[in-house]
Amino acid sequence: MRVCLLGSGAADGWPNAFCACPACQSARRDRVLRGQTSALIDDVMIVDCGPQAPFQATRLGESLTGVRVLLYTHAHSDHFGPEALLYRSWADPKPLQVLGPPSVIQACEPWLAPTSSVELVEMHTGQTVELAGYEVTALPAAHRVFEAGDSFLFDITGPDGARILWASDTGPLPSTWFAQITGAHYDLVFLEHTFGEYDLGGNHLNADEFAHTVTELRACSAVDDRTQVIAVHLGHHNGNERLLRERLALSGAHAGTDGLSVFAGVSSRSKRSRKSTLES
Repeated sequence: MRVCLLGSGAADGWPNAFCACPACQSARRDRVLRGQTSALIDDVMIVDCGPQAPFQATRLGESLTGVRVLLYTHAHSDHFGPEALLYRSWADPKPLQVLGPPSVIQACEPWLAPTSSVELVEMHTGQTVELAGYEVTALPAAHRVFEAGDSFLFDITGPDGARILWASDTGPLPSTWFAQITGAHYDLVFLEHTFGEYDLGGNHLNADEFAHTVTELRACSAVDDRTQVIAVHLGHHNGNERLLRERLALSGAHAGTDGLSVFAGVSSRSKRSRKSTLES
């Protein structure tokens, strides 16, 4: 499974276009520019197609012509750009499945063309679906748009058994959450790191909370020595690039960047059914 980060930044990107803080000035000077976090999987699936994602793909030399699945984690504007459904209808009549929380799916409906081939599918926490050769489970996020439960994290297994955890956006997860993914042995984990050194609470993780989450993932064997842990949803609260990378290294993680491609190949791990450990 190939995952390309179309964006690795927080809602306002990094640098924030309106900001003159040292972190944003450093990012401009070093040309480390991050757009809103989104990912393209195997040229078939997009996770969080926010308003910047289609152009980001083109800018990075990626094509979306083969995309047949959109997964939305929640309805915050940096993750959810339903206008892409209309733009796609002007160019590509092929079937497309769009999955996400009910609030997201309902908001997609006005953007569909009259003869649309788009299938809208509401998902609920704990639900597993199979589509385009992938198995996708919606996990609860400690994040909310309008009400509790309207945001997901995604557990995705590819046709060859490679498995990833997409965990952007979320605040600190309760200890009971990790029982759902015990023994997952993910190949790739994308975990948010929005607040850096700041303790701003609520919907996102800071550096200490990121490190604690990785420790919990290791303790339940969701992460092991072969797992690549990649920090995403990065913003100027993280300071400069050097400090960010030094902090992440303490957890065996590294920073996502726009255009980064990583691979989760066929491993020696047996292809396990996840339905016994991922119950609603």
